[in-house]
Amino acid sequence: MWLFLAFVMVPLIEIALFIQIGGLLGLWMTLLIVVVTAIIGTHLVRAQGMHALGQVKSSFNELKDPSEALANGAMILFSGALLLTPGFFTDAVGFALLVPGIRLAVFRWARSKVNVATFSSHPQHHGQSDIIDGDFTEVEINPNDKGKPSGWTKD
Repeated sequence: MWLFLAFVMVPLIEIALFIQIGGLLGLWMTLLIVVVTAIIGTHLVRAQGMHALGQVKSSFNELKDPSEALANGAMILFSGALLLTPGFFTDAVGFALLVPGIRLAVFRWARSKVNVATFSSHPQHHGQSDIIDGDFTEVEINPNDKGKPSGWTKD
């Protein structure tokens, strides 16, 4: 239902803003503002996107939780789509998502709503020792079986 509401309300808001701003500034100035914001937004998204990509790579290299860096990248990508969409409301939301503090607030809000599972490349023992108790049996190798499979593989 929220998605449907967004698809209905956003175009209505954009049309109302185009009518109001176009009435104040005129057609050509309004169109120029839309084109200039798309160009500026593209450059900002490219610069911040490369920075976010570097953060994702470093979080993977350092074996840290990459969720914040990935969320930043996703929000920057979404802001780029909004900035390329003609309109004043989408431009305002797109530019807002390019502000790191706003992205951090959105990430914290989303993290409070979502259960995020973490990963680790190191075994976790939770208070247990590294000792594994087990039994073994020594098996004699038959010298006549040289060159045959061990029995653990298919022929």
